[in-house]
Amino acid sequence: MVPVRRRHWAYVWIPLLGSFIWFGMLLAMLLTWVCTGRPKYVSQEGSIAYISDVGADFLKPLFVAGCSVTAISFFLSLLVERYLRHSGRLMPNMRMRERVFGTLAVLGSFIGGCGLILLSVFDTKRFPSLHRAFLLVFMLGVALSAIFTITEYRWISKDFLDVKRLKIAYIAKAIIATLLILLAFAFGVTLYKAINVGAILEWTISFGFTFYLLTFFYDLRQSKGIQRGELSRERM
Repeated sequence: MVPVRRRHWAYVWIPLLGSFIWFGMLLAMLLTWVCTGRPKYVSQEGSIAYISDVGADFLKPLFVAGCSVTAISFFLSLLVERYLRHSGRLMPNMRMRERVFGTLAVLGSFIGGCGLILLSVFDTKRFPSLHRAFLLVFMLGVALSAIFTITEYRWISKDFLDVKRLKIAYIAKAIIATLLILLAFAFGVTLYKAINVGAILEWTISFGFTFYLLTFFYDLRQSKGIQRGELSRERM
């Protein structure tokens, strides 16, 4: 039997793995483009390559694998968080509204994850229209999931004002998600108006997504040393 104080390690590795793979994939793709003399790919329009331009070339296997692992990790992080909250190992949902928003957050992560996998498979060189459609699905799914998660955490923290970790969790998520969503709006505009600026924003948003994934490590780790049912709705 795994000691209670170490049981959290059965799942906190999920967001860590997703963050590591996502950041590593992006860094490898960026360095490849820079170190090979900043070539202009077939699908590239401006002087700065988009992630999708690099991912549509010979690094497509890395792009598909990295996006797939990240998408699954993102979805599982929210799914595990929902299970731990339901099983009394994280602060519980005291009202139906929190449970509804928590479920919607998981659904949003699933939709966003599917969009991420599909945009990597249907690359911008061979399927430009599908690629942009799935990019929109990915961004909307993640944005909605973030909004639902932050709202749920905010309501939970109001019921447990003395638990500072809850406040830290939703404030950190709110700051990161707000910045990424604002940058995403700017990206949507520059994608058609200023191609090179759009490429810079895409790389910035993508690297920033790493930090959002890491916030779930902080969330899941709060179950450290907590027995099943210890934080159940009935007890609290």
